[in-house]
Amino acid sequence: MIARRRSPAASRLPPPEPRFFERAFALAEQGRYSVSPNPMVGAVVVRDGHILGEGFHRRAGEAHAEVLALRRAGDAARGADLYVTLEPCAHLGRTPPCASAVAAAGIRRVFVAAQDPNPLVSGRGSRLLRRAGIELPSVDRVWRERAADQNEKFLTWAATGRPFVLAKWAATLDGRIASAAGQSRWITGTAARRRALLLREEYDAVLVGAGTIAADDPRLTRRLWCNTSSPHWRIVLDGRLRTPPAARLFRESGEKLVVTAMPVSHPRARQLEKRGVRVWSLPSRARGRVNLRRFLLELARHEVTSLMVEGGGQTTWAFLSAGFVDRIAVFLAPRILGGSTAPGGVGGEGFALRRTPRLSRVRVEPVGHDLLVTGRVE
Repeated sequence: MIARRRSPAASRLPPPEPRFFERAFALAEQGRYSVSPNPMVGAVVVRDGHILGEGFHRRAGEAHAEVLALRRAGDAARGADLYVTLEPCAHLGRTPPCASAVAAAGIRRVFVAAQDPNPLVSGRGSRLLRRAGIELPSVDRVWRERAADQNEKFLTWAATGRPFVLAKWAATLDGRIASAAGQSRWITGTAARRRALLLREEYDAVLVGAGTIAADDPRLTRRLWCNTSSPHWRIVLDGRLRTPPAARLFRESGEKLVVTAMPVSHPRARQLEKRGVRVWSLPSRARGRVNLRRFLLELARHEVTSLMVEGGGQTTWAFLSAGFVDRIAVFLAPRILGGSTAPGGVGGEGFALRRTPRLSRVRVEPVGHDLLVTGRVE
């Protein structure tokens, strides 16, 4: 589409001010633990350097950020500028389209940090605004990258049709996640364990392998009460259906799922279903292995936008070697375990050195006495 020539009057308008984008992103962040399967969005209505109205999307089904900001600005929104962290929608979903509300409010310019890759939205909102005579000036790349980081889960789900996947583990400096005798509680300190629980609050689903169930019998629950509105699936990857129906995670309320390569008619599958556990049979060509691609696509179909893989090493290897890990989060404790048979964070056959996955945009953050290392998988 050929951009319209800007009028001389428009060219004299002031450029976008970083402080208003900063405010919009800070507002959007308030929805981190509640908006799924929608994106986090913040919006600010501005005129002559003053904020007239602002809003953020709180949860799916409630008013979007742009609509809330316009309501608070009222009639003063006419001729004002709108800063928004993600392209306004132009389709009727759980709520009316935001782009139409922006156009009807008489907004002069809209500064959009990033386009929405959702096929129902991508480009349509911007086109509707331009047809209404609203300017959409280009913005610096730093804001586009900021928007991509903030909504990496939603953007991956919308663009690829599968959930965003985080692989998380805790290890000693020599890479061990447990001692040779199987002891793992606790490698990291209290602050790191709390931070790991906080990560769990923002993911729609958490997954472990059957080996982790056998070794640790985890509950996999959310315990910090930051997220009380979005889904929380607790999943066991169990190709051969070894998970006992009495496992602790099955005693908790909420969505419980076992993904297996065995048929759902298997007696152990029926036992699990009697405990209120969903059983998905998704065999791959490899005997006893789950087809991870089919599994992720099925999760996405259930509006699960993000998945945190919490181990063990063989399960993490399965996702990593298949190319389905988007981000790594490793809590490193300043201690050494040693032991030639002590397990590491990633098992499996291992990668050839020239084919190892590399991380970009790596961040290292102290958490209590430990370190949190995160990065995107290239």
